[in-house]
Amino acid sequence: MFRHAVLVAVALLFSSSVLAEAPSNASYIIQASSMNIARSAVLDAGGEITHELRIINAVGAMLSAQQLNELSSDARLTIQLDRSAGVSALKTLESPTLTTRTIETTSTAGDAPIAAQGKMTRAWDLQRKGLTGNGVTVAVVDTGYFDDAAVSENADGTTRVLAKYDAIINEQSKLEKPDIGNDQNGHGSHVISIIASSERDMNGNYNGIAPDANIVSVKAFDASGNGTYLDVIRGLDWILTNKSHYDIRIVNLSFSATPQSHYWDDPINQAVMQLWANGIFVVASAGNKGPDAMTIGVPGNVPYVMTVGAVTDEGTPDFTGDDRLASFSAAGPTVEGFVKPDVVAPGGSIVGMMKNGTHRITIDHPEFMFSHGDSNDYFTMSGTSQSAAIVSGIAAQILEIRPGLSPDDLKCMLVSGARPATTKSGELAYSVFQQGAGLVDAYNALAQNETGCANVGMEIHADIAGKIHYGGRANVDENGNYYIMGLDGYLWTDGYLWTDGYLWTDAYLWTDAYLWTDAYLWTDGSIGTNGYLWTDGYLWTDGYLWIDGYLWIDGYLWIDATTKSASVNEWVDQE
Repeated sequence: MFRHAVLVAVALLFSSSVLAEAPSNASYIIQASSMNIARSAVLDAGGEITHELRIINAVGAMLSAQQLNELSSDARLTIQLDRSAGVSALKTLESPTLTTRTIETTSTAGDAPIAAQGKMTRAWDLQRKGLTGNGVTVAVVDTGYFDDAAVSENADGTTRVLAKYDAIINEQSKLEKPDIGNDQNGHGSHVISIIASSERDMNGNYNGIAPDANIVSVKAFDASGNGTYLDVIRGLDWILTNKSHYDIRIVNLSFSATPQSHYWDDPINQAVMQLWANGIFVVASAGNKGPDAMTIGVPGNVPYVMTVGAVTDEGTPDFTGDDRLASFSAAGPTVEGFVKPDVVAPGGSIVGMMKNGTHRITIDHPEFMFSHGDSNDYFTMSGTSQSAAIVSGIAAQILEIRPGLSPDDLKCMLVSGARPATTKSGELAYSVFQQGAGLVDAYNALAQNETGCANVGMEIHADIAGKIHYGGRANVDENGNYYIMGLDGYLWTDGYLWTDGYLWTDAYLWTDAYLWTDAYLWTDGSIGTNGYLWTDGYLWTDGYLWIDGYLWIDGYLWIDATTKSASVNEWVDQE
């Protein structure tokens, strides 16, 4: 039995009870073929419009049970309960709102030397060639912006924060309201400073990967690190609307949630795909649910985007013998069979900036604050959130000299330039489902000048329109071993060591080029266009049947009937 058939059967079994258990008054995402149709339907039913989300042809609305019941009979609409979101800032915070799942950034704290990530990824080599992200705008969807000179000004002292937008209150910062979009939590500040801090260390190296990049800060998470799907999507909608005005080329998404649907049905993923289709390079964290297989989160499970896992140098940047994959780094494949993450980047004890005693994270975890130079606003955190920020900075460096690159071609360059971890005998130290193509290498990516190897055989506009969907080459055999169809030597049996260091090399030859990045049409979830059975008759895992209330009713309703709050913001162990 194939997964798609199981989902349909489960939906039919539960369709009679889900509506009866729906919340009496809650926030929903209402989609149609256009935003105006969704808006009119909600207003006609007496619902309250809270968000306009043109990017996914939807509105957010507060609905009573009666209004929900009326709208659920409208075949033009797809209805989903708004879901909570959170960034990893606190250990045990609970959302006070009804939720169906949690989005959380992937961070913890610890000690680290300043700017070691620039050395490990060879971003410093591009900086020495004058590539600092000058003129490239990076939008960051997170907890907001920290007004520090190293962040607000580039290397020559020019103001480079082009805009601050608060998606929670739907308002942009102005001269008369300068505090709108400010960061009370600290996570967003940390991420932005990793991307673009213009401060230097004692050796003259920049702390930020792209110290001259422009920044657009989009606040979608509050002081506690909580937010909603609606606010995240509204932030993404604002980015698309203002793409040309601020020349936004890159979007950093350092948060992750457990998938509850195929990648194409998730509303955040739909918005992310729209950004990619409109020429914006999206970098997403893989998540911190590793090391187990199939732990890649939303939106990192979108096959098109650049998904980033984490490695650690164990706090010894000058010694490579202990470098390894971080044990918390989420691993693939995705439910649809795609290899993820695409690359890995430093994510252990990464240095960034937060306002000591002001940001909530620093208040709760003062032990991870330290001073450097004249500032005592440095904080160390670990996670794939930080890894994603590093790759966003490298992308800005490359776009500075190659501004005409499409998102697909930029992804191809970064993947083809990555250095996989190998053993002393030259074998892969980690599966491609754990390290993707390997450790991102800024210098290699630019030098190889590869294009045309990412998202091969995929048409994103048709995917967004729902005309076709895709599956990757990954599969699982009857013994639970993950492999890539069409390639030998890529079997993952969980047999790799996590404690030993491995050589991150540029000498490994990927078999058959990048065959594992190709995609097939997803047809009824079972057979691809080339005749491959996605599961060979075996279910991926019982954990991906999505039967805990995340059900479609006749294809038009997807809600969760539970009333418990979701726990967010758990720290991973320091690495």
